Amino acid sequence: MTELMEPATAVETTAKRSTTLAVTSAATLLVLMNYVAPLATMPAIAAGVDAGVLGRTWILNGIAFGLSALLLVTGNLADAYGRRRMFVIGAVVLAFSSVVSAVANDPGTFVLGRILQGVASAAVLTASLGLIGVAYPSGPARVRATGMWGAMIGAGIALGPWVGGLFAEWGSWRGAYWFFAAGSALVVFAGALVLSESRAAVRPRFDVRGTVVFALGVGALLFAVTEGRLGWTRPTVLAGLLAAAVLLGTFVLVERRALHPLLDLRLFRRPLFLAATLGALTTGLAIIGVMSYVPTVMQLALGQTPMITAAVVLIWSGASFLTSFFAHRLPLGGRHQLAVGLLFAAVGNLILLGFVERWSWLHATAGFVVAGIGSGLVNAALARLAIESVPPERAGTGSGINQTARYVGSSLGVAAVVALVAAVAGPSNDLSAGVNAALVAGAGVALLGGVGALLLRR
Repeated sequence: MTELMEPATAVETTAKRSTTLAVTSAATLLVLMNYVAPLATMPAIAAGVDAGVLGRTWILNGIAFGLSALLLVTGNLADAYGRRRMFVIGAVVLAFSSVVSAVANDPGTFVLGRILQGVASAAVLTASLGLIGVAYPSGPARVRATGMWGAMIGAGIALGPWVGGLFAEWGSWRGAYWFFAAGSALVVFAGALVLSESRAAVRPRFDVRGTVVFALGVGALLFAVTEGRLGWTRPTVLAGLLAAAVLLGTFVLVERRALHPLLDLRLFRRPLFLAATLGALTTGLAIIGVMSYVPTVMQLALGQTPMITAAVVLIWSGASFLTSFFAHRLPLGGRHQLAVGLLFAAVGNLILLGFVERWSWLHATAGFVVAGIGSGLVNAALARLAIESVPPERAGTGSGINQTARYVGSSLGVAAVVALVAAVAGPSNDLSAGVNAALVAGAGVALLGGVGALLLRR
C-alpha cells in the first residue's frame, strides 16, 4: 500500500511538501550540473585520460547512453518498489560513479563512470518527479512545484560548465567529480532522513522481458548514434541501427501481449500523453541538440576560452531557469505553455543566425535570452505534463517515458547537428554556414513540435 506522511496538521503537511520539493529539486540540480560539466572541460579531460577522437565522443555521450536506456525502467521500479528507495539508491550510485570518474586514468574507466552516472541520474530524476507528483496531487501548488523542478534543469545547465571550468582552472578537472560525489552523499542522507516513501497501491509484476528488450534497444540506438559521429556508413553503426530497430520493434510486440507491461501502450491513446512525449522528443532534437553544440562552435570557430563559453551558456540557461521559476504565474495550460515555449525557442534560433561570422555580445545575448525563455517554458510544461498525462499511480512511469524521449531526442539532435554542420561546412570548413543551417533546422523542428502539441487535444 502507498505509504504517505500523516497529515497531522496543515502546517506540518505544508512543511513536509516543501521539504520534499527542496530535496528533489536539489538532487535534480546536481544531476544536470554533472550532465553538462564536460562541455567546458573536454580538452582537459581528454588530455588527462589520454582519450582520442572516439574517446572524446564517448566522454560526452556516455552519461546520455546510461540515462536514456534506464529512465523508463527506473520510473517503473520507483512506482512499484518505492520512489524514495529508488531516489536514495540512485544518489548512492551517483556518488560512487563520480568517484570512478575522478580517479580515472584511461578513457575506458572514465566513460564507465559516466555511463554509471547516467544510470544513477535516471533513478534520481524519475523518482524525484514521482515524489513531487505524490506530494502535490493537483492544482496550482502542483503547477508551482513542477515549475520549480523544471527550473532546476535550467539552473543545472547554467552552473555545470562553470563548476567544471572553475575546477579545471584552479586545480584539476577531477575536482569537479569529487564535488559531485560529495554532493551526492549529502543527497543520500537528505533523502533517507526527510522523504516519505510512496509507491503504487497495487504492486504489479515486474516486466523482465520488456525491461531487457527496451534497455538493449535504446542502448543500441544510442551506441549507433554516438559511433555515427565518426561515419554513418561504418559497419558498427549500421549494425547498431539494425539491432535498435529489431529490438524496439520486438519491445512493442512484447508489451502488447504482456499482462503487466513495462510501458502500457494504451497510454498513447491519451492525447495529453502524446503531446507530452512529442514535446519532450522535440525539446531534445530542436533545443538541447542545437544548444549543446554551441560551446564547441565557440571554441573552434571563435577561439573563446572555456569560461567565456560557460558565460554564454549561462545567458541561455539562466533565462531558462528564471522563466521556469515564474512560469506558474502564466494563465496557460500545460499543452499551450509547451507550444509557446517551442515558438520562443524557434525565434531564438532565428535571431542567432549569423552569430559566428558577426560575433557580438548584444547579438548573442538577444538570441540566447529568447531561446532560454522558450527552454524555460518547455521545461516547466514538460514536468507538469509528465505526471498529469498518466494515472496518479504511474507518476514515475510518466516521468520515465517523458525524460527518455527528451534525452534520446537530445542524443539524436546532437548527432544531427554535427552531421548537418559538417555537410554544409564542406571541405572549406565553413562553420558559420553549417551552424546557420543547424539553427534553421532546429527552428523548423521546434515549430512543428509546437503545432503538434496544439493539435493533440484532450
